[in-house]
Amino acid sequence: MQMTAIKLGLALLLAAGSIPASMAQPSPHKKSSLQPFLWENATVYFLLTDRFHNANHKNDLAYGRKNDAAALRGYAGGDLAGITARIKSGYFKDLGIDVIWLTPPVEQIHAGTDEGTGKSYGFHGYWAKDFTRVDANLGTEADMREFVDTAHAHGMRVLLDVVMNHLGPVTEQDPVWPEEWVRTSPTCTYKDTVTTVSCTLVKNLPDIRTDSQVPVSLPSVLVEKWKAEGRYDSEVKELDDFFQRTGLPRAPRYYLMKWHVDWVKKYGVDGFRADTAKHTEPEIWKELHGLASAAYEDWKHANPKKKLGNQAFFMTGEVYNYVLANGQDFDMGGGKTVNFYQNGFDSLINFGFKSDANKNYETLFSDYAARLHGALAGYSVLNYISSHDDGGPFDLLRQKPFESANKLLLSPGAAQIYYGDETARSLNVAGAQGDATLRSFMNWDELKKNASRDGYRIADVRRHWSRLGLFRRAHPAIGAGLHEKLADQPYTFKRTYEQQGISDKVVIALDIPAKTYPAISVHGVFADGQILKDYYSGKTATVVNGKVQFNSDLSTVLIAP
Repeated sequence: MQMTAIKLGLALLLAAGSIPASMAQPSPHKKSSLQPFLWENATVYFLLTDRFHNANHKNDLAYGRKNDAAALRGYAGGDLAGITARIKSGYFKDLGIDVIWLTPPVEQIHAGTDEGTGKSYGFHGYWAKDFTRVDANLGTEADMREFVDTAHAHGMRVLLDVVMNHLGPVTEQDPVWPEEWVRTSPTCTYKDTVTTVSCTLVKNLPDIRTDSQVPVSLPSVLVEKWKAEGRYDSEVKELDDFFQRTGLPRAPRYYLMKWHVDWVKKYGVDGFRADTAKHTEPEIWKELHGLASAAYEDWKHANPKKKLGNQAFFMTGEVYNYVLANGQDFDMGGGKTVNFYQNGFDSLINFGFKSDANKNYETLFSDYAARLHGALAGYSVLNYISSHDDGGPFDLLRQKPFESANKLLLSPGAAQIYYGDETARSLNVAGAQGDATLRSFMNWDELKKNASRDGYRIADVRRHWSRLGLFRRAHPAIGAGLHEKLADQPYTFKRTYEQQGISDKVVIALDIPAKTYPAISVHGVFADGQILKDYYSGKTATVVNGKVQFNSDLSTVLIAP
């Protein structure tokens, strides 16, 4: 990103009332990307579309839905147009985001239901009714297309959440699908493969029979729905063409694969995040990856001006409780392990990071680098500090937002920012029960007002995340490179990456005490006489005797040529 582009993005943010004037200063990194994109170094912004930004109040309550849900369990108005607006304003680019992951935009069950925490609606996207339609609460097909096209035009890829495991709960308005399609019992007990896969995640959440190879007819509920919408013939023709072309049986899992792959075919989404991956037969993900990859190549060929590079289709998976230390093997219980990496996944979500983040920098960084370049060489993980359904995030009360940024954005592996991590959005909302407390609306007002909390200001937190994020985006060595400590005081390390025609190296120093102005070791990385820049402060200095001194009086130094 050129400096003029950064100034323009910040000006647009100010005009939209998104950030306070105190934050309106040029980002210290002169470009948004100095090197080619690598999924291993991706900075992924994960958001619940309904909870991010409301750009169209006309679609706030569709299908007869009402404002009668329990706290934070109903629709809040966020939509696809809202994400698009924030892309255009420069909000994501100024954070260094290169991937946006959104929860499933498919049409959800229309009614609300009580799972034991009060009446809830499918605002989160995981209660599908019809996988072939954009939920009207989130927008239209045109809104979806504009969102993906706008993300691509601004250098960002789109990661789409997909569900192969279950449908939405059964209600009076949302009848159960036929028995040959779904099982409604028993409820999973998670002791072994059978009690994790051949069961329902929770009561009243129909489990799709992904194990079946028996041909089935379309559920009557979909037939009636599509006929009422005037698209039955076109949908059936597409299904006929798909099954004829692929030779696959008309079993439940292959219908779902066709419907998910259509989002690649129609819009050009760049990857999938697979929900509840361990609750299905692992081989289905390899099949889905193959079908989606073919559709992605076809889309790129047909849309050469919209595609971003030539990377292959990407898949990361939610294998609940997978941690980096597992390597490639995940214990399903009962003496059985599964290698999900060899069943279609390029990456897995690392549920261990939130705990590992309690370790000191060097222990965390060196361990992660060793594992990613050892047992997991060729694959990656997606680290996170908070998410939409993890009740034990790192820093639940948002008392360490600067440390959170350092550990998440500077750790080896890809990084997932959950919406509001960068603005210390509250994860502990009074009156909300269970995972609802993790899903409050994005705290734009606090950012705009530069609210003060626990000894920091929101805009200062956002600025820190931005500077680290921009530096990370510009340097694939941070997430994908080799790690080595250079000094203890201040804690200083280097990252280097020499692969795929990419040569990148950086030096980073953290937690520098105020008014100490130390000389930072760059020995063995940069030569004496070389002029380097600190991309946190924007200052430059020359290497002398293997060290460089910027005198910025800031706690963080991000060094590169």
